[in-house]
Amino acid sequence: MAFIPNTRGYQGAYVSAEVMDAGLRAYMLRVYNWMASGLALTGIIATWIGNSSAINLFYHAVQTGYGERMAPTGLGYLVMFAPLAFVMVLSFGVNRLSTTTAQALFWVFCATMGASLANIFLIYTGGSIANAFFVTAGTFAAMSIYGYTTKTDLTRFGSFLIMALFGVIIAMVINMFMHSAAMQFVISVVGVLVFVGLTAYDTQRIKADFVAYAQSYSPEMAAKRGVYDALALYLNFINLFMMILRLTGNQRQN
Repeated sequence: MAFIPNTRGYQGAYVSAEVMDAGLRAYMLRVYNWMASGLALTGIIATWIGNSSAINLFYHAVQTGYGERMAPTGLGYLVMFAPLAFVMVLSFGVNRLSTTTAQALFWVFCATMGASLANIFLIYTGGSIANAFFVTAGTFAAMSIYGYTTKTDLTRFGSFLIMALFGVIIAMVINMFMHSAAMQFVISVVGVLVFVGLTAYDTQRIKADFVAYAQSYSPEMAAKRGVYDALALYLNFINLFMMILRLTGNQRQN
């Protein structure tokens, strides 16, 4: 029987591979629970705001050369860019934040993201939003299972996926000024491929990091890392959902 350092960080103690596997499954379950809970909160907030008068706090009608359209208010712009600040704090401050603070920031981030996504109910029909969500859930689950079980080393694709992600972001910024439907289609297709790949890659990375560093994880650090890893999968899910929605969503008729 193979033996490896234990997951509690006690120097000189060893546990069996079976115990490590049990610890890994428990850790991954914690990560998925955090991610799923965050998605549920985001969905509840987005649905409530998008289907109530609260949407007027974030968007208001303005006249343009193309007719009337909904534009963000000051609060709308705030919730659009606030998630980026939360991601940076959680990503770079994971070692300095307390577990309670990291968890609280995760919940506030998910709620803010829900407010940021409420505008999809102004653009797309409820049925197409639901369809995109279920397609995303199935795709995400399949790729995460693949990333967890595959013996193929996905780290070699990491740099390519990150570069492709930056390319998608740059193209999205450019298209904000060009308003090209063709370019938006290409961005969405490439975006789906990128986030499908990142889902598998991040799942394998989370698994590998736990196996490699579990012996040095204190319970507090494991709890914080669980939140950070859940954030990575959460972001993959949200971005994959948005790309699929842009490809398949039916827009509301004005």
